[in-house]
Amino acid sequence: MVKNNIEVDVKVKCIEQGKTQVQIAEEIDTTKAYVNRVIKKQDGVVNKTFVQMMEALGYDIELTYVKRE
Repeated sequence: MVKNNIEVDVKVKCIEQGKTQVQIAEEIDTTKAYVNRVIKKQDGVVNKTFVQMMEALGYDIELTYVKRE
């Protein structure tokens, strides 16, 4: 199981950076709709098979975000 709420995490990071999902989409040369779909889809960020493998090994997944210098 992925412990993070990716949707909330991205929204918080956007607020911290003063950016919108539209701006993020433009920066990575995609659409806001695609960015939103990836964020909201449960297995959009972390591969479902990877999650299942880690669960079979007895692990949950917790993402850590580290600001680049």
